[in-house]
Amino acid sequence: MRRWIGAAAAVGMLALGGLPGATAQAAPQADPAAPKVIRVGATQSVDSLNPFLAVRLVSSSIHRWMYGFLTVPDAKTLQPSPDLAESWTTSPDGLTWTFKIRQAKWSDGQPITADDAAWTFNKMITDDGAKTANGPAVENFASVTASGQNLTIKLKTPQASMLDNPVPIMPKHVWEKVADIAKYEATDFPAVTSGPYIAVEQKKDQYVKLKANPDYWRGAPKIDELQVIFYDNPAAAIVGLKKGDIDLIGRLAPPDFDALKGDSNIVQWNEQGRRATYLQINHGATTSDNKPIGDGHPALKDPKVREALHYAIDKQKLVDEVQNGLAVPADGSIIPPMYKDFFWQASGAEKVSFDLAKANQILDQAGYKKGADGIRTMPDGSRKLQFRFSIHTDTPIEEKLAEYLTGWFKEIGITLTTKRLDSSKFTEETGTTALFDIAISGWSVNPDPEEVLATHLCSRRPTASGEGGGTESFYCDPQYEALYQQQLKELDRPKRADIIKKMEERLYTDAPVIALYYPNDLEGYRKDRIASITPIPEDKGILYGGSGYWPFYTLQAVSKDAGTDEDGSNTGVIVGVAAAVVVLLGAGFFLTRRRKTVADDRE
Repeated sequence: MRRWIGAAAAVGMLALGGLPGATAQAAPQADPAAPKVIRVGATQSVDSLNPFLAVRLVSSSIHRWMYGFLTVPDAKTLQPSPDLAESWTTSPDGLTWTFKIRQAKWSDGQPITADDAAWTFNKMITDDGAKTANGPAVENFASVTASGQNLTIKLKTPQASMLDNPVPIMPKHVWEKVADIAKYEATDFPAVTSGPYIAVEQKKDQYVKLKANPDYWRGAPKIDELQVIFYDNPAAAIVGLKKGDIDLIGRLAPPDFDALKGDSNIVQWNEQGRRATYLQINHGATTSDNKPIGDGHPALKDPKVREALHYAIDKQKLVDEVQNGLAVPADGSIIPPMYKDFFWQASGAEKVSFDLAKANQILDQAGYKKGADGIRTMPDGSRKLQFRFSIHTDTPIEEKLAEYLTGWFKEIGITLTTKRLDSSKFTEETGTTALFDIAISGWSVNPDPEEVLATHLCSRRPTASGEGGGTESFYCDPQYEALYQQQLKELDRPKRADIIKKMEERLYTDAPVIALYYPNDLEGYRKDRIASITPIPEDKGILYGGSGYWPFYTLQAVSKDAGTDEDGSNTGVIVGVAAAVVVLLGAGFFLTRRRKTVADDRE
């Protein structure tokens, strides 16, 4: 279903009833006056409810529903539009920005002021722990001050992505009491928030419950509760959707998406995605003070070995047989093709195509000789080319990917052994301790790609104590760094896009990561539970995991009384609800710089 689904059965996301217990059972509601509850299924649990620390997509999604930002992407254009900042001005030299914070209240009744925003940014500037999720967002800030409702940010150099700042604004009067941000999990309920929802309860690894914020400045959501229910594996979540225990599940793997076919109560949502899936290569990881870290295989430091691995991957076959055709091969860019301005694709002699003979030739010429067992050794004979491939437990699609890679790499004299890790261990080993050789990876890219580009900066590497970071590759390359700084200062969009494409080309040729494919956005929802929901962007957009909270703010539940919605009107599932607030509501972007976690659960 790649077309815009017409009037009925379109984008619903989750609607349900009752509070989740540990088993998250759903019960029909006979009383039309009962709370309208929507349940979203997730196949990963929250890593932290602290926005300064949270690195998983599910966590940042919840934070998008809870907190406001300076700006949010517009629901139609994805361009920055007002959120907590109702307006802004900039100096002629582009170095001073003044944001006027709107008159609004925190959920505890305290006024929202520019002091809240200034405290949030200054905390990130001065506290390594507070930099974990979004550190690069403040690296170019020279100073941040507040006066009444006016927030003034002075920059070191002009910054093209200034209006796409991914940091949620936190309530100073609550968070300044936290002694150690790096250890605070934010489990004091109800949370004090400024967005559409308030977190009121959590049972670790089982659910998070949020209630509508009646004082939200845009107006309260049209449902009373939003619940996120966690499942150990996708198969269990699919069963939950079919049974009605949950109302929507997003970010599905193709086999799970296909399993929804034939159920008349479920709508399959298949649109172009905003993700890139790739391999992360441990090319010689170091900490932010340039000290070696981890136990990556030394052969992976050699660009020729990484190039050979690239030639040994048949990306079209991965799309056809691992992704069931529901993806697009990635021949270059880590930015998916939906972002046409910034998308880059290799061509001509520069393009790396599947060629096992070429891969073998590269390794032969680089001095990696095959032994009697067919396995190559280092040029000095010290070690065989035996690599580990880190994937996640209970992820069949990653297991299948591992099988293909193992077979192809064997053909070029390299042994690949699959290493299965739970999400927490995966996060630690591939993002902090560097105890890996090759790992599955990926990223959900925002309308402005600056955040995903920043995950490959030297500054994103962890400190010696394991704090901060947020790296996607442990990459630290002078050429890439220089290009990053150039694009940051370039305010002419076409010129900036050209610089960004050079950055993507550098990643492609040096291969700290190897892009495999761009998965389609695959979701499923119950049309008997969802009355309406608006994708982001509105034209053939994404539901869960999109670059904004607009879908969950506009979400309406189907009433239990004879097929009418809460206002008594005919219930058809309406996609792309048009409302006067659409432009302002934008999309409270999931623009959080996501660190290492599951390949399909980060931004």
